[in-house]
Amino acid sequence: MDSEIYQALKAGQQSALAILYDRYGKLVYGLALKILKHSQEAEDLTQEIFLALWRSDIYDPTRGSLSNFLTIMTRSRAIDKLRSYNTSVRFFERWSKIIPTETLTNTPFEQASVAERSQKIRQALAQLSTKQRQILEMLYYEGLSQSEIAQQLNIPLGTVKTRSRLGLLKLRQYLEDFMS
Repeated sequence: MDSEIYQALKAGQQSALAILYDRYGKLVYGLALKILKHSQEAEDLTQEIFLALWRSDIYDPTRGSLSNFLTIMTRSRAIDKLRSYNTSVRFFERWSKIIPTETLTNTPFEQASVAERSQKIRQALAQLSTKQRQILEMLYYEGLSQSEIAQQLNIPLGTVKTRSRLGLLKLRQYLEDFMS
């Protein structure tokens, strides 16, 4: 039965997506929530999974059931999101170590070192687009969540995620040699 509904989906029948979502939405969301531990992230991942199912030929009914496919896909993408998040956290932990926590230093060498690090970081941040820099500042200096930033800036959550990810990747690239 699922393979027939999937074939209808591939034939362009949008109602087939609604049927599949009604049938498997709770399964996908529940698993995503269990792994990600954040309802907004789980909702986003659920939407991504069903959009991918709709937009591409990623499911092959001859290889197994749709529920197993959706479970494996959800688990895989949720773990990817966790890894991406953990990579960003580790990057900022390392980055925070090169940012001075105290402005008073004792020796001229320490003062020069702090000045050099501050200059490198300012240069790296200046390389980002204004929109990327704004989102990263809101994330890491103001402590806002991506959902809160999306609401505050009145932009889609996906846009916030894309800009923060691209900004982090650029910062990492600019500061990689300096941090090692």
